Amino acid sequence: MRFVITLSIASAVFAQAPASAPGPVEAALATPILDPRQPMVEVQVYTASRVPLPPVFDNARKWEAYAARMRRRILDEIVFRGEAAQWRRQRGRVEWLEDAAGAGYRLRKLRFEVIPGLWIPALLYLPERSPAGSRIPAVLNVNGHERTGISTPYIQARCIHLARSGVAAFNAEWFGRGQLDQAGFGHYLLNQLDLAGTSGLSLFYLAMERSLDILAALDSVDPRRIAVTGLSGGGWQTIWISALDPRVALANPVAGYSSFVTRAQFPDLDLGDSEQTPSDFAAIADYTHLTALVAPRPIQLAYNAKDTCCFRADYAVAPLVQSAQSIFALLGVPGRLRYYINHGPGHNYDLDNRRAFYGMLGEFFFGGTGNFPLDEQPVDRDVRSEKQLRVPLPEGNADFHSIAVSVSRSLPRGAEPPPSREALAGWQKTARARLEQIVKYRRLAVRAEPAAAGFWRLKMDGAWTVPATEIAPAAAAGTTMLVADAGRKSLAAEARELLASNRRVVAIDPFYFGESRIERRDFLFAILLASLGEPPLGLQAAQVAAAARWLKESKRDGPIVVEAHGPRASLFALVAAALAPDAIDGVRLAGSMGTLKEAIDQKLGADKSPELFCFGLLEAFDVGRIAALVVPRPVSFASPSGRVVSELGRLPDLYRAFGSSHEPFEKAGPDGSGRN
Repeated sequence: MRFVITLSIASAVFAQAPASAPGPVEAALATPILDPRQPMVEVQVYTASRVPLPPVFDNARKWEAYAARMRRRILDEIVFRGEAAQWRRQRGRVEWLEDAAGAGYRLRKLRFEVIPGLWIPALLYLPERSPAGSRIPAVLNVNGHERTGISTPYIQARCIHLARSGVAAFNAEWFGRGQLDQAGFGHYLLNQLDLAGTSGLSLFYLAMERSLDILAALDSVDPRRIAVTGLSGGGWQTIWISALDPRVALANPVAGYSSFVTRAQFPDLDLGDSEQTPSDFAAIADYTHLTALVAPRPIQLAYNAKDTCCFRADYAVAPLVQSAQSIFALLGVPGRLRYYINHGPGHNYDLDNRRAFYGMLGEFFFGGTGNFPLDEQPVDRDVRSEKQLRVPLPEGNADFHSIAVSVSRSLPRGAEPPPSREALAGWQKTARARLEQIVKYRRLAVRAEPAAAGFWRLKMDGAWTVPATEIAPAAAAGTTMLVADAGRKSLAAEARELLASNRRVVAIDPFYFGESRIERRDFLFAILLASLGEPPLGLQAAQVAAAARWLKESKRDGPIVVEAHGPRASLFALVAAALAPDAIDGVRLAGSMGTLKEAIDQKLGADKSPELFCFGLLEAFDVGRIAALVVPRPVSFASPSGRVVSELGRLPDLYRAFGSSHEPFEKAGPDGSGRN
């Protein structure tokens, strides 16, 4: 029911009721408005329908021009953005360490720099004797989520068999696994670099690129016969480096990737980590494009029919083959696009899958399918322990977090808001346009559907539904929109306080929060949105602004103030206020960060707070600059932390430039409350 209550009753009921006592406000805020699966279905449809399709080509020259352009775009616009462009031009050091002998092969330990200060351990397996006067093929073995990294037994078995059979096998440690299994290499921490305007993906790609550099520089290796293979995260790496680096002559990804369309449809299995879903990539291309970009070089897609992890063969393979086969046919090599289905148990790169790979090596690197041994000789005595394979690394080796701290130290760049009215107005115009561009903000059309008296479904652009609970005194003097990290059901005490001061309360749950939270694999859909070029932060801000615009047009009873509780809600509410001066008359923030660098300092990742890691936001803006876009409208920080006050210390001067006496830092009263 709708709470229409006279001011006197509102004062008696809402001001005097204990915060902990359940009552009509609590019941209203906790009442479900959406169908339980609605947020999940909406985000599945929205994301899958926006994945780009590969274009159709009628001649090889057009395809080749497109492929070259697409590779450049992905490398320049996705992989090597920000500081990563400089990193690529720097040549990292390679240090060769001890050698060890095996039965029919040799093992060399080494370490190499991905970027200065970030070293990776690696192993090189070589034949016991290389043929005189000729060069041998090589395989870059890229690892996935195997906890034991380069010491994983099946990976050792594959590398040993390759070396015994006349192939150099290179195996580098993967970030977050084996020797690099450290908190600072958590894969969702790479988004800290994204926040600072530098591609976190670049470190993964550079690790592979440096590995190819090392292999191709070996006197014994034939640079025209280098293959790449790996399972799961290794399969993801295989398709990226094979599609984008022409030095890869043969690709064999194993159970490692699928189309973004498939991922949206099978979220419990396929939605991958941040490096597999990099910011803005899906706005340019899909994994279907990457598969086709391998042409005309041979590729075998190996997938498992009974996969218990991800990328199961029955749904993952067909879209990839279907989209790429026309390109391989156009180039006259339809037989080089292949798939292999393994029927063994689970998520594996066991002997059956390895034999299929060895068959590809025999056919394309040794002149025929029978020219490479498919059966491995016993390796039990040759498999070494993690301790035996350990490669010493320098003290203070960098990780994702330490690199993000270093990159962000000098941010944001550009001019600070000037403290004069005319200059500030000019700065705001330019900065507002820049912020819109970074968060991909757009104005959303709203159609309000009543679910019941006082309960609304706000349909936005025909794609999203935002639930809203409206509670009003009999004669409201303005409206406060409430949002919170914990969702609208957590806001009963705040709602009662506002009602007691004769404010209409409208509590909403924008994307990813409260009732709008996705039921499963939620943050993975959030990073998929960012990969589609639509950062969650921009969507949340747009939804808040659209709801405020609807309130202003429909209620017409005073100013619209947005009040946010929690650091995440405070950020998207502040961005909304900065970008929607026509809709939002003021903003009050409780629990706000003083700087976006707090997300890095606290070692937060995209799995916990995806909207905080909008690509490039910190490069141009921090909390203070975003707040300056709201001036002269009031921005109030409730019970601000010391860091809020120190980081935003110039904000009062900006109000004075407009002749306003507004004090942005609220002091808590005796009861802990306080409102300007």
